[in-house]
Amino acid sequence: MAKCAICEKGAHFGNNVSHSHRRSNRMWKSNVKSVRVKTPEGNRKMYVCTSCLRSGKVERA
Repeated sequence: MAKCAICEKGAHFGNNVSHSHRRSNRMWKSNVKSVRVKTPEGNRKMYVCTSCLRSGKVERA
């Protein structure tokens, strides 16, 4: 699973807990997109989460 290049956000792990309180593993995937981004060296592709895109931490190319 990809990680955000800005905030390092990635997948989180935990448990599904049923009504009878039995536990099984589960995973929450963060909303990470592959985006062309403006950098000082030029444009390049990075994995960026949508919260970083919306907050303006990254400028699209």
